[in-house]
Amino acid sequence: MATGSGEWAAVKPVKGFRLGTAMAGIRKAGRRDLVVMNWDKRSSVAGVFTLNRFCAAPVHLSRERLIDDPRYFLINTGNANAGTGAQGMAAARKTSSELAKLSGVDELQVLPFSTGVIGEQLPVNTLCDAIPAALSDMTEDNWFHAAEGIMTTDSRPKGSSRQFEHEGKAYTVSGISKGAGMIKPNMGTMLAYIATDAAVEQSFLQNLLLDITNQSFNRITIDGDTSTNDSFMVVATGAAGNDAITSRDSALAEELIRNLREVAVELAQAIVRDGEGATKFVTVRVEDAASHQDALEVAYTVAHSPLVKTALFASDPNWGRILAAVGRADIPELLIDCVSIWLCDTAIVDCGQPAVGYTEEAGQQVMNQEEILIRISLGAGSCSEEIWTTDLSHEYVKINAEYRT
Repeated sequence: MATGSGEWAAVKPVKGFRLGTAMAGIRKAGRRDLVVMNWDKRSSVAGVFTLNRFCAAPVHLSRERLIDDPRYFLINTGNANAGTGAQGMAAARKTSSELAKLSGVDELQVLPFSTGVIGEQLPVNTLCDAIPAALSDMTEDNWFHAAEGIMTTDSRPKGSSRQFEHEGKAYTVSGISKGAGMIKPNMGTMLAYIATDAAVEQSFLQNLLLDITNQSFNRITIDGDTSTNDSFMVVATGAAGNDAITSRDSALAEELIRNLREVAVELAQAIVRDGEGATKFVTVRVEDAASHQDALEVAYTVAHSPLVKTALFASDPNWGRILAAVGRADIPELLIDCVSIWLCDTAIVDCGQPAVGYTEEAGQQVMNQEEILIRISLGAGSCSEEIWTTDLSHEYVKINAEYRT
């Protein structure tokens, strides 16, 4: 179950960036579950990782190795290699060492990533045996199979791509993501990878990635759970031939940033649209807040309310649940008489009271939609924020109750 069309986005190849997949049989036979990514030597690599303190073994290694001129990503699904102690760390080192040996690079140049069941030991031999097949499969146009290869409970692969020209040179930005549950990122999403053929200086790319993350993957939530394995990586290969971008102060930088942001937002929203059991795509926008933090606190309180989420699933215009969630948000001050709330363009609360002219029929018409905007004005300042979330359905409970069976 998911929202939107879910059609594959025809992700464009990125010069200097290659992807390969294999069917290792890590958890299920006959499906792609191992992905290898590789790029040219001149590339810059940036990344952000989960803030969950039980972060997975591959997150520890990738975070440490980000400064060591990375050349490969090694990604497996079906097993998170999280909560696995010293044995899990050894497994992550062993698999990345095997890829390094087969590809002729230093072990520190391989960044491992895992996603799947937490608390189970990684089947090292199974994974290592499949690496040669993934290496032999590597091409620049393998984005679709790679998107399939990082899926867990996702119902469909997720990709996005943009192309633009600047001063006679063509540029591409392409990416994939995975995630459907355990989504309330505190950095990025469960897994996301974007590549561009623009040349970008590494420290600037890293700073840029933090901003883009906060405008995309840090604005989504399915269930309020932050994964142990969240990682968002960007590679700039430089194959387009431009002088390396070192700041925002150029027309090329502005154009690249816009396209990177659009791809990241599209990938983040694709995760919400494919949320486990999702039947609604919901935008919660908080306006006129005293601070950005206040706006986010109110937005997440509404988005995480089980009563709001189940009302959304039932298409029930029970707006009192939204009002109650706003009222319990942990912000320093809430001016009740200044709060107004809308369902899309339908006013339901005006200055802390039921909106004059609101009818149950008007609310029902909005709640029947697959895409819904909950707009909240706090009347306390000039700051605004929006996040994207889903409803909470029977299917979400079923998927997570049966996740390991």
